[in-house]
Amino acid sequence: MTSEPGFIDTEDDAAVFAALRRTWTGADPAPAEFVDAMVAAVAAADLEREYALLVLVDSDATAPVRGDADMLTMQFSDGTVSLLLHITRGERGTRRLDGWVDGDATGVGLIQEGAERHSPSDGGRFAFDDVGSGISRLRVSLTPSDDAPATELLTPRFEI
Repeated sequence: MTSEPGFIDTEDDAAVFAALRRTWTGADPAPAEFVDAMVAAVAAADLEREYALLVLVDSDATAPVRGDADMLTMQFSDGTVSLLLHITRGERGTRRLDGWVDGDATGVGLIQEGAERHSPSDGGRFAFDDVGSGISRLRVSLTPSDDAPATELLTPRFEI
């Protein structure tokens, strides 16, 4: 180590940390399944907020939303709050999304390609006009209550 004030020798620091790591690894090794358990724990930590069930309820055609169907209805639920979504053909090749939330929603965001558009929720009803095609998600902002402690419902990805 050098004796110059304010000088940090990163090689010496790296050697000290390597020696500490070897000492602790020998004295108290991590269980073999530790890394896998930590990855699973981190992945599941936000599962309640992320989890929602996507169900195709009704369509006037068997084609996906991007296809020639004039209307598609989907339902999302996390077990506490449910969301019903109608997707219809709009102008100039776009779509219109009309939705209803049975929880106390303050607003809904439509996420596409990293951008998010917002719509207020009026009595649980919301709508988005001129929606382009692509992978989409809905983020429903909820007022916390005893029945629904979560403040957000994030749907799985779906394609428009």
